[in-house]
This record gives sequence, C-alpha cells and structure tokens, in this order.
Amino acid sequence: MSEKQWPIVKEGLSFLIPSSILTFLFLLLGWRWIAFLGLLMTLFIAYFFRNPKRKIPSLKNIVLSPADGKIVYLGECEEARFLKQKVLKISIFMSPLDVHLNRAPVSGRVIETKYHPGKFLMASREKASLLNEQNAFVLEGEENFKLLLVQIAGWLARRIVCYAREGDYLKQGEIFGMIRFGSRVDLFLPTDVRPIVHLGQHVKGGESIIGYRE
Repeated sequence: MSEKQWPIVKEGLSFLIPSSILTFLFLLLGWRWIAFLGLLMTLFIAYFFRNPKRKIPSLKNIVLSPADGKIVYLGECEEARFLKQKVLKISIFMSPLDVHLNRAPVSGRVIETKYHPGKFLMASREKASLLNEQNAFVLEGEENFKLLLVQIAGWLARRIVCYAREGDYLKQGEIFGMIRFGSRVDLFLPTDVRPIVHLGQHVKGGESIIGYRE
C-alpha cells in the first residue's frame, strides 16, 4: 500500500516518461528552444512527483502532519458526517511547489472510507472543505483514538490518489496517497489533542508534529 522509497512516485511516470521522450525528439530534430521548454517541463514534473526521505519521529502520543504545506485553518468545529462530535480541525494547503504525498498522522486501522465527487474551487478557500471533490477516511488508533482525514482536490488538482482501503493498518508516517497539482488536506482530531502549530506555519508530512495527545 505504501510507496517504496523511489525518488519519484509511480503516479508521476505517466507524465515524466512522455515528457522526456518528446524533449529528446525535439532535440534530435534540432528544435532547441522547444527542447529547452520540454526540459523545463520534465524537470518540473520530476520535482512535483518527488518522494523525499523523511525522518519519522518516534515520540509517544504525537500526531504528525499528514501533508506538506501551509496551515490555513486551525480551530474547533462540529464534524457531523463521520465522527459526529466536536473536533479540532487543522487544514493544510499544498501549493504546486510542495510535496504532494500524504502520510498517516498516527498508527491505526482504516475503519471507514468515502469518496465524494464535487467542484474544483481554490483549495485554500474554506468552502472547498464541503464543495470540492474529496476522499475521506476514518483512522482508529490505540485506546479508541479516532481521527478523520479528508483529501480535497483544488482547481488544478483533478485526481485524488488513495492507497488505503477499509481494514488496512497504517503505520505512523506511512504514505497513504497523494493529490495532483495543488490541493488540501483537512485533519479532524479529538479536542483533547493539544496543537503546537499556528496559522500560516509551513509543515512537512510525516515529520512535523501537529500536536500531542493528552
């Protein structure tokens, strides 16, 4: 289910290989400027689908960031669709320059999943949490600790990838999916989690500590 530690994830190969071949053909034809543009596109694709190594913290009772990006929402709210209780919501916006792999915040079993087709609003907007195409799953860890993860597609992102299936067990920091070309991840946690991040902060998936379980 999780990706092997290759420098580029497999979802990027369908973009990278054609771009590389076309760039090479342009070069053979002597179309240097077009080949140069093709090279830039190929490098961007490789950069976007990069899979950097991450040092997963081994501390107890921590919640890790599920994604790379900027925190655009942090606060308590009612989550009525899955957890059906008051929760701490943390939203992370991933720009096209961020790593787009998503990682498990805690170790646990996937007990519920649901895909919802929708619109493609700018992922940084709060309305995107309800209106955009999204994939959600509930992860249950130790001592009945449950959290909700929602992958949300943005106006550039047109495909959500999720390797996790209902019944799967994820290790903390394990890759469970990605979203292409600009997107957002919403994390819904029990209110007894003590956050140590702030609005506008840039976090790294599987490496940055979002908060501590009390």
